[in-house]
Amino acid sequence: MRVYLAGPDVFLPDAIGWMERKKAICAGYGLTGVSPLDALADEPADWADMPEWRRIALRNEAHIRSCAAIIANLTPFRGPSADVGTVYEVGFARGLGLKIFGYATIAAPFLDRTLSHVGGGRQAPDGSWWDQDGMLVEQFGLFDNLMIEGGITGSGGALIREDQDRWSDLSVFERSVQAAALVLLQKP
Repeated sequence: MRVYLAGPDVFLPDAIGWMERKKAICAGYGLTGVSPLDALADEPADWADMPEWRRIALRNEAHIRSCAAIIANLTPFRGPSADVGTVYEVGFARGLGLKIFGYATIAAPFLDRTLSHVGGGRQAPDGSWWDQDGMLVEQFGLFDNLMIEGGITGSGGALIREDQDRWSDLSVFERSVQAAALVLLQKP
C-alpha cells in the first residue's frame, strides 16, 4: 500500500536521508512511503523541455495519484500555518478521494499561532478576534484552517499533533503512519 509523504521536509539539509528514515518507518507498518524527491518511473519525455519547477509539480501530482493515501507534515512552516505546497497536496489528494493523515510537531491551536504571528489582535465583546488589518481571525479551536482539518476528517483519516522538536523528531510521524496502517490495511 503506497502512501505519499507530503511536507516541507524536502527543504531540510539532508532531505534525502530524512525521507529514507520516514520510508523505513512506513515499511515497518507494511506501507510503502513515496517521497516527493523520488524519481518517477516512465516520466514523459516531453517533460524534459519544461522548467524544473513545472517538472517537480507534475511529478508530485503523479506520485500522489499512484498512492492510496497521503501522510502530510502539517507542522507550521515559515508562518502560523502549514506549508502551502503541502496544503495544496492535501487538497489534491482529497479531490482524488484518497485517505489523508496529517501530523504536526507543534500542538498550539491555529488562533494562538496566528495572533502570535501577527503581533496580537483585538478581541470583540462577542469573543471574536480581529487582527490589525481588521480581518476576522478563524477560531474554531482547530489546529489549522478549517478546510485542512475538514479534508482530513472527511477522508476518514486522522490528524495527530504533539509538541516535539519541530524538524528532528519522527515520533509523531510514526504515530500517524501507525494510524494510516490501521485504516489502510484493515481486513474486510
